[in-house]
Amino acid sequence: MESLMESTIKTPVEMLAHWVDKLGNNTYLRQPINGQYKDFSWVEVQQKMQQIAGALRHLGLKPGDKVAVLSKNCAEWFITDLALMHGGYISVPIYPTANADTIRYVLEHSEAKAIFIGKLDYWADQEAGVGGDILRMAMPYDTMPAQYQWDSLLEMGQPLIDAPFATPDQTMTLIYTSGSTGKPKGAILNFASYGWTCKAVVRDLKTDIEDRLISYLPLAHITERVAMEGSSFYSGSSVAFVESLDSFVTDVQRARPTVFFSVPRLWSLFQQNIIEKIGYKKLNFLLKVPILNNIVKKKIHEGLGLEHCHLLGSGSAPIPPSLIAWYHKIGLNISEAWGMTENSAYSIINYPFDPAKIGTVGRAIEGCSIKQTESGELLVKSPGLMTGYYKQPEMTAACFDPDGYFHTGDLCEIDNDGCVTITGRVKDNFKTSKGKYVAPVPIERKLAQDPHIELLCVIGSGLPHPIALVQLSEGASLQPREEVRTSLKATLDSINPNLESHETLDAIIVVSEPWDVDNDVLTPTLKIKRHVLEKRFSERVDGIRGGKVRWEEEL
Repeated sequence: MESLMESTIKTPVEMLAHWVDKLGNNTYLRQPINGQYKDFSWVEVQQKMQQIAGALRHLGLKPGDKVAVLSKNCAEWFITDLALMHGGYISVPIYPTANADTIRYVLEHSEAKAIFIGKLDYWADQEAGVGGDILRMAMPYDTMPAQYQWDSLLEMGQPLIDAPFATPDQTMTLIYTSGSTGKPKGAILNFASYGWTCKAVVRDLKTDIEDRLISYLPLAHITERVAMEGSSFYSGSSVAFVESLDSFVTDVQRARPTVFFSVPRLWSLFQQNIIEKIGYKKLNFLLKVPILNNIVKKKIHEGLGLEHCHLLGSGSAPIPPSLIAWYHKIGLNISEAWGMTENSAYSIINYPFDPAKIGTVGRAIEGCSIKQTESGELLVKSPGLMTGYYKQPEMTAACFDPDGYFHTGDLCEIDNDGCVTITGRVKDNFKTSKGKYVAPVPIERKLAQDPHIELLCVIGSGLPHPIALVQLSEGASLQPREEVRTSLKATLDSINPNLESHETLDAIIVVSEPWDVDNDVLTPTLKIKRHVLEKRFSERVDGIRGGKVRWEEEL
């Protein structure tokens, strides 16, 4: 059944031709430049796709060659991706925030012959990672030097018109995982797995040509590549982009999206901004007054630019249930979803949104099967699964069970309704010096209820008891230290009595340096690298006892 279904799925290039016939000169992509939209119709996107693919042929690149893409999201990213599919090339996206070492590794490991370079904030720091012998082509933005510029590529050689459509089992892309542990791995996705997943998103979320999407999460990550770019291919939705971080709110308000996906950290920042503008007590009071309730909610929705959304989503990392419950209270229902690079990012979702299932990631989607190992690890199977890791056959073989289910590495619980709660990572569990294993994620979920905390990580490998490292929210960092200390101590004292004796936290340590991608604490998808924090803090916190709250400089 699955192979029959796969054979009927059209490729993105075929779907583009479909929308060209149906929608023609209607706007497909909207790229803000200096605060004004530059619009691309379906016809223009197809023409530019054919021309870029023709230019690559002219430059001697052959079907099957790997071509990297290093850029922030923009209309040209979509056009380049389509051109690579059209020409039979294998795309290798790289995070626009990747450092030079990561860029070098991905280019060398994938054996990329060429690279498209686009919108980048720190290209001067990244250029060392792009070898001198690789062919560089630049999108029309301020970026590192390249042999060929976008406008010249659009005039080079002949447009590639009559290329055969890709076959379902043809490799479409190598997506390198963001690497929260060790070197990134290149997941091989073919046209069948990508197309099946994109169609499943459109089927489940019911998007169509009336929908307006906004693409700002990294396209190098599979979630954005499927949920925004991919779903637009199969639904005919238009897509707008964000010009810069400074213009983010304005860009969202102008795009008036009907579907909006984000990551937990951004949902948390939105919440903080709302609370800081209105005040926590005042907001709670206003929401309790019937005549004001809807007015306040409408104002908040408009302020975020989300008043037209029929779907809000969160993924890529766990989101505190309390945060989803808070948004539900103000009339914004965030459907948490679960996926991985290896399964094309879409397998489980709480949609239609069910408030009774907040804290779970929902149920497996149609066409996806899930099960648990005896140790509680989540296994998934769907037509969206990768074919393997590039150049790593042993690792590939170890990831699949005899029935073709993929070992996700996530620990879970599955309730009687089939809803899944992720309880941690197999590799995250650590052993204390007392020889007892601790699962940090459930403890972190409890700590995350404290509104003073923006990010946190529980460490403890080789320590007598776990220690919680926390980064304060922006609002909390402005409050008197002793007030914050008292609140964190109250949180700690309320959690510890409900933990097993070997799990109790010896301390909360407030870190002084913000965690971000640049200092290697966060992956490009904003997941925390626990092993990095273990290495930095284990020796410094060893010896702290008795449920204390300390600032890093007090150690």
